[in-house]
Formats: sequence, C-alpha cells, structure tokens
Amino acid sequence: MNRTLVSLALVPAFLLAAGCGSATQTAGPAPATTGPVSPAATPLPTPAASSVSPTPSAVAAGLLPPTSTKEIEVDRPVDTQPTVTGARFGKHRGFDRVVVDIKGDLPGYTARWVPRLVQDGSGDPVDVKGGAYLQLTITPAVAHTEAGTSTWTGGPIFQAKLGNVRNVVRVGDFEGVVSVGVVLDRKAPFRVLEQKSPNRLVVDIAH
Repeated sequence: MNRTLVSLALVPAFLLAAGCGSATQTAGPAPATTGPVSPAATPLPTPAASSVSPTPSAVAAGLLPPTSTKEIEVDRPVDTQPTVTGARFGKHRGFDRVVVDIKGDLPGYTARWVPRLVQDGSGDPVDVKGGAYLQLTITPAVAHTEAGTSTWTGGPIFQAKLGNVRNVVRVGDFEGVVSVGVVLDRKAPFRVLEQKSPNRLVVDIAH
C-alpha cells in the first residue's frame, strides 16, 4: 500500500481557497466560518440549510484539481481529543470538496482507499454502493460529548450527488477514532488540506 506522509505545517495560503463552484450542502451542523484564511482566499461558507447560493470557484482563486491517488498519513498527537462537529460538501470546477469541521486542535489522520465501508466497532457493512471508496480516519478524535450526545447529527449517510462524490458517510466514532467515508462514482486523484480559524480538514476529489 503506497502512503505519502504530508507535512504537519499548514498548507500555503494560496491553497486554502474554499469557495464553491455550485451549491454547497451540509452533513450535520457546523460552526460558522469567522476567522480569516488569507486575504486572497474565499472560505467555504457554512450553510444554514441544505444548500446556499453559489460562491466564487476555488479554481478562480488558483486552486486546480488534485493529481495524485496516493494514500496519505499524518501522525499528530494532541493533549486533548478534538471533536468532530459535522461535515459539508460542495462541487467545484474539476473537483468535489468535503470539509470536516473540528473543534479543538487538528489531530492526525489517514486517507486511504478501501474495498467497502464498514462501521467502526461492529464491522458491519454500510449499505451504500459506489465505484470507489475513500475513507478519512481522524485520530485522536471524538464525535460526541462527555455525556454521549452526538456532536455530528443526522445521517449516517448523507447524499451528495456531486461531480464524483455520491455520498458522505459517518462511518464511526469509536475508541478515539472518527471515520468519514466518501462514496465515489470512480477512483480519482485527491488531496487533504488543513485549514484553521476554524479548524477543519478538507478533502478534494477530482471529477
């Protein structure tokens, strides 16, 4: 299995553009984007409902579709487990974007191809069909409060129906690991970006 270890530093500001080329949808509640990304970047807005009006394309800000299918692994210990609060997705010119919102420090993560999506803990298969499956595993992280209430509600299967992304799936929240599955029409190049203010992990997948 090929793996690419990405830098723990934040990606340059010109890569942090996050505007949508068409509609943006949400997979559960997410905090509003309040902090600046960079003067030239357009942050992905947090929708109040399932979709919002179109915003300037990330391609217009210089962000091109990803070009590599290599799996990614980042190891980053944190003092306190961050909390996943939701996920959003939208279509850009040439690629789809999935944003995972995180409260707390950015944790480690892996992005890898899997033959199918299975629920963490039970190992039961998730009832979704696609041509390819990309799984983002975030650790250490939780998606619930200390009282056990989920911080990422809805789903667990969220219909996206974008250029390549069919569904976004909350695969698991088990023993300090939160897993997010992306169901695709076909295997395609992807990348993972780290963004702050607020903290989030961004997965771009080519059409």
